[in-house]
Amino acid sequence: MTRITGRMVVVLWILTVAFGIVGCADNPPPPTPSATTAPTAAQSISLAATPTAAALSPLVLSPLAPATGANIPVYTYKVINTYPHDRTAWTQGLLFDNGALYEGTGLLGQSVLRKIDWETGEVQQEHKLTADYYGEGITIFGEKLYQLTWQTQIGFVYDKATFALLQTFTYPTQGWGLTHDNTNLIMSDGSARLTYRDPATLAEVGYLDVYDAKGPVLQLNELEYIQGEIFANIWTTDQIARISAETGQVIGWINLTGLLPPQDRKGDEYLNGIAYLPEGDRLFVTGKFWPTLFEIELIRQP
Repeated sequence: MTRITGRMVVVLWILTVAFGIVGCADNPPPPTPSATTAPTAAQSISLAATPTAAALSPLVLSPLAPATGANIPVYTYKVINTYPHDRTAWTQGLLFDNGALYEGTGLLGQSVLRKIDWETGEVQQEHKLTADYYGEGITIFGEKLYQLTWQTQIGFVYDKATFALLQTFTYPTQGWGLTHDNTNLIMSDGSARLTYRDPATLAEVGYLDVYDAKGPVLQLNELEYIQGEIFANIWTTDQIARISAETGQVIGWINLTGLLPPQDRKGDEYLNGIAYLPEGDRLFVTGKFWPTLFEIELIRQP
């Protein structure tokens, strides 16, 4: 039998501690449950620690730079048709999916998620957010519906068919607009930067900086991905930017001034809400508390 000396005990103790430290780094212990643990009905994903640019996938990394080449074209509009829109809806997100119109609205105590018969304005399905959440942009990817909130840095993932909450996720910025490019979610936060997220993990995978000939384009709000471009409402204006999804450069401006008559508009009821219907190549827009959903045709100014 080997005799264990005091020196051997010290050596064994050092090896045990060293091994334990390495083991903890690779396999940290599970968190201790607390009274604030999220309900098991919805999985919560925390992304508060945003990866640095160097850690991001090179999927979309766009440096800000002045636009080059010809002048950026400007488009006006022709109204093709009008449809009723809920005058009490503070529109934050708008989109079509399989012919149905989905809308997310904002304001504390008034934020809802809706499926709508867009021709009649009838609400077919609705989910109300609790009074502490200010709803923002929405998008549908596969069978899931994603919704942002404004300042609480929390997003929701729902079952598209039932609006049942599947999980929540967090982000370090404000939440404004949301769309996708058939691969990744694309999110705005009121700045000139669009953030790309993996729809499965919700992890940030890249970003796109938006600019025109004058520099960064701020106040990017509600988003819609349309045939390789990102259409973005510019908050507090009647302008929509057409953005190259490859470079971030604004390749067109849509001026919708006068679309809603002044008598039907009050205060900060700004244009906000872009929805594209691929069947027939149809474009729809509305605004916050607007009584009308407009189908429009874009006309390039000479």
